[in-house]
Order: sequence, then C-alpha cells, then structure tokens
Amino acid sequence: MATGKTPKVTYEPASDRYDRVEKDWFRRCGKTGLLLPAISLGLWHNFGDAAKADNARRLCFTAFDRGITHFDLANNYGPPPGSAESRFGKILKHLPREELVISTKAGYTMWPGPYGDWGSRKYLLSSLDASLKRMKLDYVDIFYHHRWDPKTPLDETMGALDQAVKSGKALYAGVSNYGGNQLLRSVKKMKSIKANPLLINQVCYNMLQQGPREDMFETAKTNGVGVICFCPLAQGMLTDRYLGGEIPKDSRAADATSFLKADRITTEMRGKLHKLNDHARSRGQTLAEMALSWVLSDNRVTSCLIGASKPEQIEQNVKALSNTKFTGDELKLLNDICNA
Repeated sequence: MATGKTPKVTYEPASDRYDRVEKDWFRRCGKTGLLLPAISLGLWHNFGDAAKADNARRLCFTAFDRGITHFDLANNYGPPPGSAESRFGKILKHLPREELVISTKAGYTMWPGPYGDWGSRKYLLSSLDASLKRMKLDYVDIFYHHRWDPKTPLDETMGALDQAVKSGKALYAGVSNYGGNQLLRSVKKMKSIKANPLLINQVCYNMLQQGPREDMFETAKTNGVGVICFCPLAQGMLTDRYLGGEIPKDSRAADATSFLKADRITTEMRGKLHKLNDHARSRGQTLAEMALSWVLSDNRVTSCLIGASKPEQIEQNVKALSNTKFTGDELKLLNDICNA
C-alpha cells in the first residue's frame, strides 16, 4: 500500500572517484588557480520539472563518482525557467559542496518586463540572488553573463560581474557566447575599471559547428582566460543515435521542444556521420568519444560541457580523455568530412 512518503535518498560518493580519472583530467582554467575537469556536466536538459527526479539524481551522482566536479546551470534552464536550479539545489544536499564547482548564468529572457533580460546591472544581480535562493547556496563558483549585449554599456555589464565577485556571491566571473573581439573588449574593460579578471568564456564548439574562430581562442590564451565548450556532441548528432535510417523516437531530434530539429538529419548529414563513425572505429572509439577527444585535443580548451539523459552516457563520455591524440592527417580528414 502506498504511503505517499518520498523515498529516502541514500548515496555515498565513490571513495576512488579521483583515482579513476586520467592523469590530465583536471585542467587549469586560464592563468588562475582553478582546475576544471576535462568533462563537465551541463544541466540544460533533463533537470526541469518534467524530468524524473530519480534520474536527475543518478546523473549527478554518476558524474561525481567519475570525477566530474563541475556542474553548469543557468537561470533559464528547465523547463520551466528556474526549475533546473531548484532541482539541483535538492540534489546538492547529498554532495560535498567544497568539492564542487557550480556555475550559473544570466543574459536571456527570464521574466517579463524590461528588467529580466540582457545585461543590465539590475537584471544580472537580481538574477544571481534568485539563482542562489533556488539552489539554497551562499555563493556560486562561476557567474556568467550569458550573451553579449550590444545596447548596455560594457562598463555596466562587466561592473555587475565584478560586483557579484566582490560581494562574495560568486568566486569568479565569466562570459558566454562572446566572440574574439567581444572577449578582448571585455578583458580590457575589466582592467580599466580595476575589476576582477574574467575567468572563462563558454562557447558552442564541435566538429560540425566550429563556431569560435582562431581569434577567440588566441585572445583567451593570450589573456589568461579559460575556454569551456558546450554542445561538443552537436546536441547528440555526433553519437550513434542517428546512424540508422530513422530518427529514434526518444531522441532530441524527435522532441518538438528541442533545439535539434529533425530536418537537420538529412541524407547528406547521415553520410558525414557514417564517415566520422568509421574513423572513430579505426581509433578504437565510439563516435561520441572521438568527438569529445577532438575538442579536448586543443590545449586551449579547459573543459567540454556535456549533457546526458542516462548515466550510461556519462560513463561512456569520460572515456574520451584516454585518447586525445590526433595526427595532422587525421585532423585534415575529419575537417574535410565535416566541411564537405
């Protein structure tokens, strides 16, 4: 007979969680003292109100047991917006906070009216307070501005990030979706207003979407800014999910609310995926492992930000760091396939 009580959660972190990782697992973020795991877990999908609470916990526990210490969120993650942070706040009760790097962001539409979007001081600092409340935290480790704001003065946006750090509500400040020139302007602005330096830039980057150009990577490297890459698997395209003739019913491409639309899985795209998969097999890797290895092979990349719907996917993805060496011929072959 059902009692209506919430099942008690029992979890003890794996005692060998740091012994199981590769020697290069933790990478220095820019020129700071902060180390990030080569693979971080993003909570963009599968942590909102519609997700199963037990599965969300298992994803986080599996990640931590495999040496993933960085969990990335944003104020608008869900759906609905805010629900991923609320759920993660409940999961945090079972994890050692001192061993975690927790990040969140603000910059996209969060609430109606003129104060819930873009990059004003009011929006950023109000959003950070709300995020801390949802996660039941005193501080986050990294607070990002989520996207470039062409209308708000850069002094104001960068000043708000600096204020978040100086207030103790964030340990580091970062930016997301900033191009090379935007990043350089922001770095210089932080110096001119005598603010805490930017820690990191979060960008979309994978074999199929090589968005950030060399100037962004070189700007980050020259100025001691780390780079963390989201969508390294192109929202699941760079896995074995779409190698067959039909789109799996439980895949992102089959979900009407997903950013990955089914019409992107064309015959031409399947041809590319098969060629990439063939090369991955020649390396003794799955397509997903090779895709992550490709991103991590660039020493200017601090971390890859993965999403997952099953713990088994995390188990597979962490294997990528065991083989991140590519020859020049390999890189040319992969580039030719992706850009054909």
